[in-house]
Amino acid sequence: MRSAAVYGCSGHRLTADERAFFRDARPWGFILFRRNVDGPDQVRALTEALRETVDDADAPILVDQEGGRVQRLGPPHWPKYPPAEAYRKAASDPLVARDLARLGGRLMAHDLRAVGITVDCAPVLDAPVPGAHDIIGDRAFADSPAGLIPLARAQAEGLMAGGVLPVIKHMPGHGRAFADSHKALPVVETPLADLEAWDFPPFRALSDMPMAMTAHVVFTAVDRKRPATVSRKAVRLMRERLRFGGLILTDDLSMQALSGSLAERAAAALKAGCDIALHCNGDLAEMQQVAGAVGRLKGASKARAEAALARIVREVEPLDVDHARARFEALLAGKLDARRGPDVGEAQA
Repeated sequence: MRSAAVYGCSGHRLTADERAFFRDARPWGFILFRRNVDGPDQVRALTEALRETVDDADAPILVDQEGGRVQRLGPPHWPKYPPAEAYRKAASDPLVARDLARLGGRLMAHDLRAVGITVDCAPVLDAPVPGAHDIIGDRAFADSPAGLIPLARAQAEGLMAGGVLPVIKHMPGHGRAFADSHKALPVVETPLADLEAWDFPPFRALSDMPMAMTAHVVFTAVDRKRPATVSRKAVRLMRERLRFGGLILTDDLSMQALSGSLAERAAAALKAGCDIALHCNGDLAEMQQVAGAVGRLKGASKARAEAALARIVREVEPLDVDHARARFEALLAGKLDARRGPDVGEAQA
């Protein structure tokens, strides 16, 4: 059986100690960061090596590939993608913006699948409020839930059409945070009615997506003491009020918003109702702490994990990559009508 965890690794290649640890811990999946990326052949070899450690050719490999500030695979080997807000700004017609966001997601899926990555931690569904910390900023598709929802769905659908699972984040919302949860614990004291009107609608609208990531944010209207990742009340809200039935991953357990040892953080998150503990920094000693706390993936969490992976399409949507990239760049620059022909062609991704 596999364990209820996703781990990172330290560099471009696995060390002997990492191989031994992953063989023993048997995590559900892995996540890559910029420190793990050199070129296409190297990344492909790394994803294959990671899967070999758990003897599973379909083990999920995750990455944060949003575009803009958050893009782990980039030039010179991969295209530079724009931040989420660029899709709305590129087109006054919301239908054009939606088509552009879908095409961006489809092209990113092509890049990721080619090197063995099958899960993208995107789209961001956080709707920022004035004065909030810029940790979200241009990562948001729009400055309102109504504007955000169709673009986020379009990107997610583009990813799925290319055989990559999206992970909606950061549930139940990071847009009101006045601190960066990588460095400190944000506390949101907004009444529940305001959260229902602004923060929750994007997550409810995309509740059919296969996977979601939590926010390390305290919402005092939900739980006065605990950030959502380790709050049973917050996870219950995600399941019941936001109607999310898919797989819930924690945000990175090594972020400074959380307190306690790595083992305590992992145990608290799973006890609260999260399905998978995510540890990203590749520190082997920390991963060993997490492994000692998470146990095996079982029960409803195992069923949700299997259901999520079952949604990876094997026969991806056809794509003429060169034509699609040229079209994408032209649409971004406002030089092409979105309704000039299809995005697909004869070539297969």
